Order: sequence, then structure tokens, then C-alpha cells
Amino acid sequence: MNTPGTAPATDTAPDPTDRAIADIPPAMRGQVVPILDFGSQYVQLIARRVREQGVYSMLVGPQITYEQLKALEPKGIILSGGPSSVYEEGAPKPDPRLFDLGVPVLGICYGMQAGCELLGGEVKNAHAREYGGVKLHITDDDDLMKNVPEHTTAWMSHGDQVQSLSDDFVPLATTGTCPYAAVKHKTKPFYGVQFHPEVTHTPHGTDILSNFLFHVCHCAGSWKMANFLEHEIERIRAAVGDQQVICGLSGGVDSSVVAAMLHRAIGRQLTCIFVDNGLLRKGERQLVENTFRDHFDLDLRVVDAAQQFLGDLEGITDPQEKRTRIGHRFIEVFKEASSDIAGASFLAQGTLYPDVIESGHGYAGTAANIKLHHNVGGLPEQLGFDLVEPLRNLFKDEVRKLGVVLGLPEAMVWRHPFPGPGLAVRVLGEVTPSQLALLRDCDEILLEEIVANNLYRRTAQVFAVLLPVKSVGVMGDGRTHEQVVAIRAVESQDFMTADWARIPYDVLATISNRIINEVRGVNRVVYDISSKPPATIEWE
Repeated sequence: MNTPGTAPATDTAPDPTDRAIADIPPAMRGQVVPILDFGSQYVQLIARRVREQGVYSMLVGPQITYEQLKALEPKGIILSGGPSSVYEEGAPKPDPRLFDLGVPVLGICYGMQAGCELLGGEVKNAHAREYGGVKLHITDDDDLMKNVPEHTTAWMSHGDQVQSLSDDFVPLATTGTCPYAAVKHKTKPFYGVQFHPEVTHTPHGTDILSNFLFHVCHCAGSWKMANFLEHEIERIRAAVGDQQVICGLSGGVDSSVVAAMLHRAIGRQLTCIFVDNGLLRKGERQLVENTFRDHFDLDLRVVDAAQQFLGDLEGITDPQEKRTRIGHRFIEVFKEASSDIAGASFLAQGTLYPDVIESGHGYAGTAANIKLHHNVGGLPEQLGFDLVEPLRNLFKDEVRKLGVVLGLPEAMVWRHPFPGPGLAVRVLGEVTPSQLALLRDCDEILLEEIVANNLYRRTAQVFAVLLPVKSVGVMGDGRTHEQVVAIRAVESQDFMTADWARIPYDVLATISNRIINEVRGVNRVVYDISSKPPATIEWE
């Protein structure tokens, strides 16, 4: 039996685009806006911006055929940006018959150039490249540019641009060096913008996308989490039948939403396993038990394996070795905990849409295979279970909305990400019980102050890191030689890039004073002001 989003067991791998078509919720048929991904660094952001307006978007590869596009029953089509030049041999191009579908098409940056070239325009290397914010002059405020000020700004990132167009095109906007900053075709339903409306640096970009979706495409804006939940529950029930499902519950947002959704769909056919590896935040185990065992009355098995994990980490300082040992031990503990669950045939995972895209399995696009994604460290292969991945078509912000619909506590829905290896990668150097206890106390104070100052929802991730160094300090009349703690706080939309958060100085001062005064063994607190890239969010 196949799970939601899982292909039938055949010798030939299914076409990922056909699989994506099959995954479209029935209520969204005829309301889909596919995005042809030509390799843009902003392509996920385009999809999120569309979904934020209540329109179901999905990423597909540029080689999608006319027949596949027609099968999607699109309400509109978006062509993304990309690093290629349309005049280069082998540059990705859309099927030229896409204009025969009769639905509006919006080309963004490279997508505009590709569309204009297909319709007879000429694209060349620009005499003056545009990168960053530019002044944009709107010359035609009909449909696409409706309610956009005549003089505004936009974010450009291009070396090529459309140099000439036939009289079949109408210019909509210009910049000082780009005469065709936005255009539309007179007879074909094609619109193009050379800039990026999906980024926040284009202040009226949301208005432009909204105009395309609602004034041009006449989308209904009916993509809602409540509708998705109803459809996904039916799919889960049909796929699982009377079999048992195991869910690895970590306490994070994704696994918590999966557990709550499956519990609503199949009730006691679900068994959740929570592994206490001794590397958790303060109160983590109690929060999970109180939420899922007491509030949801869910079949929850808690495995206390702290001694085993800490034993594996004794004397280990290399970050990758830590992760490897923790991953191997987790598989062994999980296998043992699930071995006596009768009738278990499925394993639930909190795979998200970005995970699918990054691992190269979501569609046959031009993006590189960034990572191989396994939510629970290869367990499906080791245990022989089929997968249930009810979140595989959702972005993180949509998962949070789903959690609210499911009735999860707000503190759990909006909690910051926590790494799989836990505090092991936040205690730099050897991991010991005493170091973990010290870090937990520091982390608790940090989060208390971030929450008290209404900064938790304004930051993407905040945590403390225990450094493997000691510094000299003075407390009272005595000299100290104690630990150094680093504070890491970042702002991010997708966690692929991140900027350090500008926490007010007075808040940082309170955090530092409390940690040094209340946590015995720490005499210095430092603040990490590095962005990703070049740094990563976690220190290890």
C-alpha cells in the first residue's frame, strides 16, 4: 500500500512532475499557478509569496511539457529568474506552446527574457548591468501595475536585458538604463518584469504579484490550511487503511504537526516515539509529554536513552563525529522501541517542501542537488516501512498555520528550530553532563528575556553556545577563570540565508548580567554578529 506522496513500487522511477501533478489537492484543481524554475535563487520565495495570497503554487522544471502543463489545469503560469543567458546554447527554455494554453504567463528576470525571445524579442548583454535597488518609472498602470506609484523602486539582478521588441509589445515600466523593465504582449497573455517582485527590496512587489494573480489571472484565493487538512486526512486514511503508523516525535514544529494530524486522521493506529537522548533543552521532555499524552491523549512512548548517547559522546570533540554517533545511536534506539508495535507498516516524517526541492526529488528542475534529506537518519530503509509525509508540499510558515488549525499550543507552533543532535552541537568540545546542565541554564535565561521583550516572534532562531575556552574575570574581590558563553540570534525567512538579529543593547545587557550572576561557572558572555553565509547558523 502506498502512502500519501509515495510512488507505487515499480522498477521505473516516476516522473517527478507527474507525481507533483498527482499531489495537487482536488480543491485546487483549476486554481494552480505553476512556477517554472530556471535556477533562480529566489524561486522558493516566489512560491511562498503566491501562497501567502491564498493561491496554490508549485515548482516544476523548465522542461515540463505542454501536455503536463495542460494536465495541471493552471490558472496562470510564472517563469522564474535564473543564472543562464537565453542566447547561450543549451540555455533552459519553456515549451513554446505554453502560450497556446490561453492562460496568463508572468516572466520574472530570466523568465521575462525567455518569454520575450519566444515572442520575437531580442535579448543581449546589457551595456549597463543592474544589481540592487533601482528607480522604477511606471509608464502604464493598467492591470499588472495597477495601484503601483508612478515613481517607485525595484530590486534588479541582471546582466542581460531585452534590447528590442516588436510593436506587439507594450512597455509598462522603465529604469535609467533598462527601457523594458516591464512589458506586456498585446495579443498573447504574456507579461514580463525585469526586476524581482518577490523580494522585500521591491516595496510594491506584492502589489504586482497580487495584480497578476487576481486582476489578470482571476484566481479565487481559496488555498487555506483548513481545506488542506481535510483533504490530507482523507488521503492518510485511504493510504493507511487498518495498519499502524509510527511517528518519530522530536518536539519540534514539523514532527508535532505531523503527529497531531495523524492522530486526528487515524487515532489509536498511531504510535509516537520520543527519544530522550539527554541532549534536550530544559523542560523539553515534559512539554512533549504534557502536550501529546495529556492534551491529545495520544499513544506516546518515551525512551530514556540519555546514558547511551552520552556514553557514545565521551571524549569526542569533532562535530561531524558527534553527529554520526548520535545518528547511529538514534537508529538503534528507535528500532528497538518500535520492534514490538504490532501491524506497523508506515513511518511518518515531517518532510517539508524545501526538503523535497533541495534533495532534487520534487521536480526535475535546474537546481543543484543540495542535500540528501532523511528526517530520521535513514530509518525508512533500515526498518522497511513505507513513508507517510503529509507536509511534503508545505512551506514552514504554512506548517505553523496548520498547527494552529490543529489546536497545538502556541508555544509549540511558533517555537524556534532545534538541531537534531540537540545541545551536543552547542557544547563545543567534549559533551559532558555538567557542561549540558550549565548550557541549559544559560539557554533558559536567554529565551526568558527574548520572550519577555517580545522578540521571540521577531527572530528566527535564538540560542546559547558554550565555548571550549575560559577567560579571566573578577567577581567581588576575587579572580575567576571560567567559561565563555556565546549568544546567537538570527533573522531569516527560509534558513538558507540569515542575518544576525539587532537585539537592543539593553536586552543584551540584561541577558549577560543574568547569565553571569545566576549561572555558576560563567564569567563572560559574547554576541555572535556573523551572517549566513559565510557562517552557518549553528556553530557546529
